[in-house]
This record gives sequence, structure tokens and C-alpha cells, in this order.
Amino acid sequence: MGVSGSGKTTIGEALAARLAWEFVDGDDLHPPANVAKMHAGQPLDDDDRAPWLDAIAAHIDAWRERGISGVVTCSALKQRYRERIIGDRDWVRLIYLDGSRELIAERLATRRGHFMPASLLDSQFDTLEPPGPDEHAIVAPIDRPVASIVAGIVTALSSQEANMAAPA
Repeated sequence: MGVSGSGKTTIGEALAARLAWEFVDGDDLHPPANVAKMHAGQPLDDDDRAPWLDAIAAHIDAWRERGISGVVTCSALKQRYRERIIGDRDWVRLIYLDGSRELIAERLATRRGHFMPASLLDSQFDTLEPPGPDEHAIVAPIDRPVASIVAGIVTALSSQEANMAAPA
């Protein structure tokens, strides 16, 4: 999770490849009306996001039913969005790609062909509710090379799994 331009697709694809898991970009699960609205420079509201969040949760459930692991990327900027996606799926791990407004603005300025315009960055940061301690998120700073970020996430995932398996 993270704001537009934080590297969700790049990191998500690299992480999925490293772990030999499936990957889906949550942007691909947006209804066409949402894509059109963002392309027009209009931020989404909660009503717009609801079917998208439900589609992401359904995708996670479908993977689970098939017995496979995967990485799905999405902004999930508010805690209630993450609750809608994760719910009681305690086996889902949240990874927060954390970066400064300046770094992300710099990235967005060079990005081409994406429906999310750089003009919406401020609305993304205004909406962002970083994960709280109760969400047990892996926080990944994005000011490092992709391979380093992915390695840090893999280490953190392994550590979390080991802690979950340890007897109380």
C-alpha cells in the first residue's frame, strides 16, 4: 500500500517474482468509471472506492481458495479501506511503501502513461492514514534501490512468520 508513485507496482512485481507468488496490480481491478474519474483529475470518494476494495478482497479470497500466495498492490490509504480488504484475513500481510512527498512528486513528474495524474498527489497525501501499530504493517522506506527494498520486505515477512509460529 501507499500513495500513487510510491512504487507499488514495481516493488509488488519484484516481490512476487522473488517469492514465486502471483501478482495483481489493484489498479487493474478498478471499475472503468473510477479510471475515467482519475484520468480526468478527479479524486475518488469512498463510494467510488467501495466496489474496488471489494474486488481486491475477492481476489485475495480466490487465491486462498486455490491454495496459492500472491501480492496485490493498491493504495489502501485509509485504515477503513485496509479493514475492508483484510478484514479477518489474519494471514494477509500489509506492506506500507513509505516515502516523502518530494521524492514521490519527483517520480510522478517522470512517469508516463498512467491514468493517475501527478496533480492528485496532494489529495493522496491528504487522505493517507499511515498504518497504526495494531495493523502490524511492514514499513518499507522507498528511498533505496528496488532489490534492497524487496530484500528488506522478504526478511520482514520471514520474521513475522517465525514470530507467528513461535509458541506463546
